Amino acid sequence: MQRFLPVTEQEMKERGWDRVDFVYVTGDAYVDHSSFGSAIISRLLESRGYRVGMIPQPDWRKKESIQVFGEPRLGFLVSAGNMDSMVNHYTVARKRRHRDAYSPGGEPGLRPDMPTVVYSNLIRQSYRDTPIILGGIEASLRRLAHYDYWKDRIRRSVLIDSGADLISYGMGERSILEIAEALESGIPVEDITFVPGTVYRSRGLSSAFDPVILPSFEELQNSREAYADSFALQYRNTDPFTARPLAEDYGTRGYVIQNPPSRPLTMQEMDDVYDLPYTGTWHPMYDAAGGIPALEEVRFSLTSNRGCFGSCSFCALTFHQGRILQARSHGSIVREAEKMTRDPHFKGYIHDVGGPTADFRQPSCEKQLTRGVCTDRQCLFPKPCGNLTADHSDYVALLRTLRKVPGVKKVFIRSGVRFDYVMADSSREFLHELVKHHVSGQLRVAPEHVSDHVLYYMGKPRHEVYQSFLEAFEQENRKTGQEQYAVPYFMSSHPGCTLKEAVKLAEYVRDLGFTPEQVQDFYPTPSTLSTCMYYTGIHPLTKEKVYVPRDPHEKEIQRALMQYKNPANRALVLEGLRRAGREDLIGYGPKYLIRPDRDNPKHDGKGKSAGRTETGRKAAHGKKKTIRNIHRKKQK
Repeated sequence: MQRFLPVTEQEMKERGWDRVDFVYVTGDAYVDHSSFGSAIISRLLESRGYRVGMIPQPDWRKKESIQVFGEPRLGFLVSAGNMDSMVNHYTVARKRRHRDAYSPGGEPGLRPDMPTVVYSNLIRQSYRDTPIILGGIEASLRRLAHYDYWKDRIRRSVLIDSGADLISYGMGERSILEIAEALESGIPVEDITFVPGTVYRSRGLSSAFDPVILPSFEELQNSREAYADSFALQYRNTDPFTARPLAEDYGTRGYVIQNPPSRPLTMQEMDDVYDLPYTGTWHPMYDAAGGIPALEEVRFSLTSNRGCFGSCSFCALTFHQGRILQARSHGSIVREAEKMTRDPHFKGYIHDVGGPTADFRQPSCEKQLTRGVCTDRQCLFPKPCGNLTADHSDYVALLRTLRKVPGVKKVFIRSGVRFDYVMADSSREFLHELVKHHVSGQLRVAPEHVSDHVLYYMGKPRHEVYQSFLEAFEQENRKTGQEQYAVPYFMSSHPGCTLKEAVKLAEYVRDLGFTPEQVQDFYPTPSTLSTCMYYTGIHPLTKEKVYVPRDPHEKEIQRALMQYKNPANRALVLEGLRRAGREDLIGYGPKYLIRPDRDNPKHDGKGKSAGRTETGRKAAHGKKKTIRNIHRKKQK
């Protein structure tokens, strides 16, 4: 039986080790599953003969908590965990969350804000000269100066604030092995300036070949235009084939220099990573607390790809995983599925087969693996590129193979289907298979909005594309005799969205005859194009000015408009309609959103309940009417 990596000095000694090569300090609980970055990096290092000790969620108030294994031979690896700690800890309204899915039993408070900074400073108290390498999404997205939504200011590179030596950004497999080999060969950490996918500090620019000089940190603090310019330069240098080094000046502290990204993994390399001997579960020390909730979301899911060429403005994948799609082989995925069926907790249902986008299985065009992605255009936005390879045949073949694995009853797709990519495929084979075999009654899709004006700033396709997808989805439901429907995700308060567009979205929700249970307010997280727009009021790639709903009260109104039937939202909805000049939606009848104030009666005399169409009333009465049928009725 595969053992966990040691978490105590005693476990280290039981392996016959007197010292570890690397100590991995993480803000997450220790889960040895391939969906957790700490598991991938630690197992990969182990496979190359390095001894790794794990310190999950140390007590950041006590320096003894990171002294479990003593000083490692080569260095400390520090990660905040699978999520940015600030997103993990706070809602978009900056209120503290009451649950941490990456901690035992969901208990909050077991990690500090910004663990990459706190843990590194804690290490420096005991080990002044030991190399510290940062990794994980928090460090990756904060590798250069960035806007901090929670403090509403520009923050320095996390490399400066943490006192660490290097950042391994992106997914990190290539860069961490190169760093380990360099340290093993005796190269001082300050001289490791040549590894792709890393960020380092330097007194000068002599170590960087032909660097792009970004605006200095002082300029970024004083000018939003400079920040937009800097972001645009970074955005256009995220491709491993064409990117140049980026240099950011910190005055007396020298430069922070970002090397170009690591090359994408080949299919064989992806297989090797996911074929590592993970135990697939949390460490037994968490059993008494009920385990780690985050694992339950992915325990019976299969990662088939990484990277995304969708390039939504509010997503950080361009900066983290990159736009070049990387995929595992069918054999590797099937082997994991077969292993899954032997788990005593497996009930026969594979919950997902995908990645950032489920139905991407190859790069968007052939040239990307030799010449990289285009720096001046997107693959799917504003419409699919003429060179796009829109082909689901490999994914369909994979799904068919997985359905035949003994012990598998059903294979679901839950990580998100890119509907514009589906529509770009001339074949409807995938959509047919999706409807017939891989939807559990509801297909979650993410149109995000219905206003083309807002969708433009989101980097999403025009609304008509989503409507075409719904029609095609309905046709396949009729062919297969299924009773299934699409459940859309919508987002409020994105840059570019005024109250006018928010009302338009509310009208669309009204006509669907359902109320979204959850509404996602735009969250300005580090290193996204949308966050740059939020902070600067400028689209960094076009330099056009963008309206930004920054006022918390307006954000409340936009969110309330999507849930206009909730009595608690009445005052906000009324205010929003009046501010938008849409008082025509206040009244009695099927096309109104809410009733007028009692002291100002205004109605059409029909006495119908506000905001409920005939279809909506039937749906509310029987709770059996699906969105699929609503769309069918609208088409008739």
